[in-house]
Amino acid sequence: MKEKVQLHKETFLHELEEFLKIPSISAVEAHKDDVKKGAEWVAGALKNIGMEHVEIIETDGHPIVYGDWLHAEGRPTVLIYGHYDVQPPEPLELWETPPFEPVIRDGKIFARGATDDKGQLFLHIKALELLKKEHGIFPVNVKFCIEGEEEIASPNLGPFIDANVDKLAADAVLVSDTSFIEKGQPAICTSLRGALAMEVEVKTANSDLHSGAYGGAVPNAVHALVRLLDSLHEADGKISVEGFYEGVPEPTEQLRKEVAEIPFDEEEMKQELGLDALFGESGFTFHEQTGIRPTLEINGVTGGYQGEGIKTIIPKEASAKISCRLVGDQDPQRVYELIEEHLEEHKPAGAKVSTKQFIQAKPVALDSRNPMIQKAADAYEKVYGVRPLFPKEGGSIPIVEVFARVLDAPVVLMGFGLPTENLHAPNEHFHLDNFEKGIETICEYLQSF
Repeated sequence: MKEKVQLHKETFLHELEEFLKIPSISAVEAHKDDVKKGAEWVAGALKNIGMEHVEIIETDGHPIVYGDWLHAEGRPTVLIYGHYDVQPPEPLELWETPPFEPVIRDGKIFARGATDDKGQLFLHIKALELLKKEHGIFPVNVKFCIEGEEEIASPNLGPFIDANVDKLAADAVLVSDTSFIEKGQPAICTSLRGALAMEVEVKTANSDLHSGAYGGAVPNAVHALVRLLDSLHEADGKISVEGFYEGVPEPTEQLRKEVAEIPFDEEEMKQELGLDALFGESGFTFHEQTGIRPTLEINGVTGGYQGEGIKTIIPKEASAKISCRLVGDQDPQRVYELIEEHLEEHKPAGAKVSTKQFIQAKPVALDSRNPMIQKAADAYEKVYGVRPLFPKEGGSIPIVEVFARVLDAPVVLMGFGLPTENLHAPNEHFHLDNFEKGIETICEYLQSF
């Protein structure tokens, strides 16, 4: 298949460039029509490779694209998931070339969406195209479910999956929206932490007060918020919210062994980040802290006078944004309620506390020994000559948990990005070496059935 990829490489790259030119930014209302164009491009690409029942399904937000081919009797059904929406490109001044004018240089293709996720989604379409040309049919039954809202937390895909279990039923869900450990070292992610995002607001008096006339005698909203935030953690990094660790599993020996296989150099990490020390929950390694343990992080704090110079006031209000990463059987709603109770219990005298929730996603853990995942590992090894590792991703792809739970199918996180490819940042790019080998690997995987 390597020769076939090389033969069609230039044509494929030209097609990808056309896809990347579409500014399908789901978070920005002004780009709603562009997001629709992205859906239409995907639908057209699926029809061109022989998918049947291709449809653009409207939602309360942006469309979902579906297509299938179900004529491989007696063989598994693979549901391919990806997303055609992208992050906003700002700050534009940091891009070396315009974000929606794809450029190839230094063995990479640069554009917003190049690695997250248009480039990786495109690999599946082209792999299937080559397999169809080679054999006249596809080696497995195939379904596509491609959304346009992943970058805004997939608000409409979850309900769509719940309502279309039979339509989406599959033996495995195949996703390419993750990264290698490093160049040349493939990875199949086998867990994703859940997420909870919230804002805390503290109010005291009904107006800001003169610090000379009232200082020392009335509650200060910023002081109160700082004390509340400090109460959320112990000195050793453990989260002090009562009940927070409900549902957090004790790491098994096998899990800790898999995590320990991921390369890590503490000194290099500190130097790269400009730190003189790392910090985290005691008793766990860096990759355990960032992959299989829960967190509670303060993302931003606002309060008091923020302008130039000094304004001697006692602030009447202050707020903080908080996010949690969750693992095991932790329930995001339960964690939110526990944090609310903690804040109410620990609020200083004269402070009124309110909270608002923004994001909620459940964690998901996958068994690396599952045959569908091991076949993917075999395919990587055949193409790259290296067996993939099984990292535990600290971030969240909320819809993965929904697919796994509702469809009761293993999710194979078969990514081809690199951690250095600036996803969500200026100068996003995708390495052409992984573009070529990614198509080969997907072909090997699907043919293995």
